[in-house]
Amino acid sequence: MDPHGGYGQFCPVSMAAEILCSRWTVLVIRELLAGTTRFNDLRRGVPRMSPALLSKRLKELERAHIIETVRGAGGAVEYHLSQAGRDLEPIVFGIGFWGQRWVESQLSLRNLDPSLLMWDMRRHLNPEPLPKKRCTIQFLYPELTQTKQNWWLVVESNVVDLCGFDPGFEIDLLVTSSLRSMTSIWMGLSRVRREIDEGRVSLDGDPAVAKAMQQWLGLSPFASGSRAVA
Repeated sequence: MDPHGGYGQFCPVSMAAEILCSRWTVLVIRELLAGTTRFNDLRRGVPRMSPALLSKRLKELERAHIIETVRGAGGAVEYHLSQAGRDLEPIVFGIGFWGQRWVESQLSLRNLDPSLLMWDMRRHLNPEPLPKKRCTIQFLYPELTQTKQNWWLVVESNVVDLCGFDPGFEIDLLVTSSLRSMTSIWMGLSRVRREIDEGRVSLDGDPAVAKAMQQWLGLSPFASGSRAVA
């Protein structure tokens, strides 16, 4: 903590805020709570955060004893939450559920980010309703620039990979949607069937995979939260 930049109060709320309330810090902790341990994977969860700032925040969290760095397989550096970091789970998720309950959906849906959406979908996708063979699902967002239009989720042996380039596999299902509609579904603000019926989502490919989309999509961990505002 910077002794010259703090609040200068002994209150535990003040002391905790000095650690947690700097820009991006809570989102980095969110990614670590989701199981991410590698620097490049953390970047995919906070795609608008610069690598330099991410490195700075990780060092700050290590100094605060919220994370620990260890050497993983092959000597790569990994970031793991300490007990102090794990104790933040109900706090971080509480903030998320508060946002789901009290932030207007139209305000939330202004902040559209295909990289974060697809990364979140990758880690929460439920493989059980999908065929036991390799299954490739392409998402197309026609309104985006060409470099951000196409994404592929490849599911094989219950492992889900996200590709921003064509992996070269046969496509089992093509999902064409506006980014707003898919984000709305993911956040539990709408449902697949409703977006299809209203012409904002189309599914082409294996009928069984298409029919089960609401089940395999998984949804945001905050989607189950009740809403107090529209």
